[in-house]
This record gives sequence, C-alpha cells and structure tokens, in this order.
Amino acid sequence: MDISDFIGAAKTFHVLGIKVTKDGDLINEWYSEPECRRNIYSATKSFTSCAVGFAVQEGLLSLDEKLTDAFPEDLPDVIDDNLKMATVRDLLTMCLGQEQGSLMGEQRPLYQEDDWVKMSLAIPFQYKPGTHFVYNNVGPYLAGILVQRRSGCDLVSYLTPRLFKHLGIKRPTWETDPLGNSFGAGGLFLTLSELHKFGLFYLNKGKWNGKQILSEKWIEESTAASDTDNYGYLFWRGEYNSYRADGKYSQISMILPDKNAVISMVAECRNGEELMSALYDLVCAKL
Repeated sequence: MDISDFIGAAKTFHVLGIKVTKDGDLINEWYSEPECRRNIYSATKSFTSCAVGFAVQEGLLSLDEKLTDAFPEDLPDVIDDNLKMATVRDLLTMCLGQEQGSLMGEQRPLYQEDDWVKMSLAIPFQYKPGTHFVYNNVGPYLAGILVQRRSGCDLVSYLTPRLFKHLGIKRPTWETDPLGNSFGAGGLFLTLSELHKFGLFYLNKGKWNGKQILSEKWIEESTAASDTDNYGYLFWRGEYNSYRADGKYSQISMILPDKNAVISMVAECRNGEELMSALYDLVCAKL
C-alpha cells in the first residue's frame, strides 16, 4: 500500500513515525527520526481501561460498584446525590458528572494537595452520572487507583505479567501522583512499536500468540460506543467503525476491525484534527 501522499503531509504535521498492519502483516512504516520511548499522554487511558478489564476478569472489582463503596475512606463530609449514584463504570466513560476537567496536564504541577483521591471526590458532581460527556482525568485516575488498591501494586507491576511481558514490552516508565500511585489518565512512555503492539492485541480481541489473555467480551464491551457519545471505556470511536487510543499531540493506535488493520502513529502535532483527517483520507481509505 502506497502512503507517500500521507508521508508528504506528515512532515508538515510533525509526525515522527507511523506503522500500518493489515491481515497480520506490517505493510508500511515510516519514521522521521529513530524510535524512542515518548509520553503517549492520554493514550495511556486505554491501558488503564485494559488494566480494569484484567481486574474485572480476576474478580477484583465490578463496574457496578458504587464509588461510595469503592472509596469509603476518601469521601467528602457532604456526599451529594449524584456522587451517591456514581459507579466504577462512570469512571471509564467521561460521563462522571463533574462540570469540568480536573487533573489535567497543566493543572497537576500546581495542586497544593498531595492526596488526589480525596481531592477528586470532593469536586462537586453537578450532573447525574451518565448524562453529560465532559473530558476529565478524574475518572481514569480513580479507576487506576482502584486497580492498584485491589491488586496491591502499581499499574506497571500489575500489567507487566498480564500484558507487557506477553507483548515484549520491557518495564516502562509511568507518571505517578504525589503519593507514588500510577497516574491512570496519562504519562505512560512507550515507543511507536510498543504502542502498535497494544493495538494489535485489541484487534486480536485479547489474544496474543494464540493464547486468550484478556476476555474477548471485555474487548468488545470496552471499545463499543456508548448510547450517548462516540466513546467507549477510555477509547475514542471514529470513522470506518474504528476505535483508538488517542493522546495529546497525536499519539494514536487506531484499530479498524472491518479492515483487519491497525494504524499507529507518534507525533508532535498541534493540529490534531487536520492530521486525523489526513490519516482517514490518505491511509484508512486505502486499506
């Protein structure tokens, strides 16, 4: 498959590399500089979604658990009705009920508080959970915290034997909160090839080298669009019936089940919408 038109555009968008796999074969790759581990920003959220899937599979938690039961020691003095209704599932859908995003990249260095769990749960829940889509790092952060508490280890240690080791990903760096917990909403560092393997794992519906590692049912549930938004459990939905892990400045692993393909890309792009349009028109359309 010829992606020369995309490569021409990619240079103007500061794309650092792209890999395209179809029907199990790597059919194209291009780099503007050698691979190294980079911050994949919010594409990290999809790895947290994966960790939640393993935790559900192992019976460590349930998506139907109320947050008031999951975080009993961290609740504010006054618990509003919307917080009482919120469940673990609401942590994954960007419909948690808070009015605006918190724990965002530009905010995190400025917080005076060290206990971000208590801080996050004290933010008012303005809306009934499940009714308003607000992009917010609180949900994936708390989801990651819950996995860590139930498993007794950080997210890197949790995912290493369950996912990273199978995919050949040596122990990666992952941002932490002030108390040393893995930050489930961002800050995982991976190479393009490592991010691409994650996409292939999802295309294969949780199977790797012939072994079912993560439930196919979880893969399907977590990557389907919700009734109200084009968003799954910490995965974005897109054109061509695709879904993707998607991070700031266009760190992407896009899975296209109908085309049996995965496209992954790392970049330093400040114009993500135009780059995504080019990816759809000049790569996806040709698969």
